[in-house]
Amino acid sequence: MTLIRPTAGADGAAHRTGAGRAVAVLVLVALAALIPLLGPSAALHGTGEAAAPGAGGIALLRGVLFAALCVPLGERFVLRLVRRLPGAPAGRPRSWAPAANAVGLLAALALAAVVSAGNLIPHGLGQIDAGGLYDSRDGRLALLEVNGFLLAGLCAPARRPAVQVWPLAAVVVAEALRAHPTAEQSPLTGSGLTLVHLTCASLWAGGLFYTLRLLRRWRGDAAGPLLLGLYARVAAVLLAALTATGVWSSLRRMPAATVLDQLTTTAYGRALLAKVVLVAGFALWARVRLSRAADPLTAYAPARAEAIALGAVVVVSGLLTALPLPIRWS
Repeated sequence: MTLIRPTAGADGAAHRTGAGRAVAVLVLVALAALIPLLGPSAALHGTGEAAAPGAGGIALLRGVLFAALCVPLGERFVLRLVRRLPGAPAGRPRSWAPAANAVGLLAALALAAVVSAGNLIPHGLGQIDAGGLYDSRDGRLALLEVNGFLLAGLCAPARRPAVQVWPLAAVVVAEALRAHPTAEQSPLTGSGLTLVHLTCASLWAGGLFYTLRLLRRWRGDAAGPLLLGLYARVAAVLLAALTATGVWSSLRRMPAATVLDQLTTTAYGRALLAKVVLVAGFALWARVRLSRAADPLTAYAPARAEAIALGAVVVVSGLLTALPLPIRWS
């Protein structure tokens, strides 16, 4: 039997394509890191508000934590969808959940160190009071997030990796409670809205990312377009829930009569406006193109554009958590 080997030209083209993709990914990651690092000063410019010390670093860590949640939750979500596909190929991309949980653990540890230092960036080990974390609500929630990622990381390579969903769910609950302190009016309502919002966002963004990885693995197989269509239908429901909880949460902090003014005059409003533009202007546009694509090959491009937009949304969400809240209760 004669083996047909690829030509040197084909090898060179493949190498250039792979290198180009690697460079593009590095550029996107660098740009994403600039959003939380430079975002606070840009959002606060001219508002008369003051950011907490180290807001850029905290926004970056929070964005990394959100991204670390999206990857494993999205994988488990899409793998459940795959079970509903008849004749789906057995091949799966290598799971990125262990790496994502490790990154999330590091981000959670860094955020816990900030809480232990009085919500200030510690400049030495002497400023970190790990034992003091047990004495405050924020400290205990920070420890819950650390332990959640630690347990998820231990479960990810196990024989039943789906178990990692439970410690990750604990992280989501802790993040929802942290975002709404007890001094806030109706904190449980706010925490419930954040819980649904963060869960839907993680499944939408992380699910699309893993779906694209599966499509690359299943290239040429009929199961790929079926999975993309199934994901798109479920993601439409997630988008509806995401929009409803986002609008409700925004109106709780910015009453309807002041929304238009605060979207441009407060740092929180400006970051929220940027998030809305990314979702409605790019992700929703890509979703419309995805729903209208008759050819599966043409559907891949808008799906990838939607994934990039959602990645930016995750980073901007991290920025939102580090900006002063314009709480004006009606």
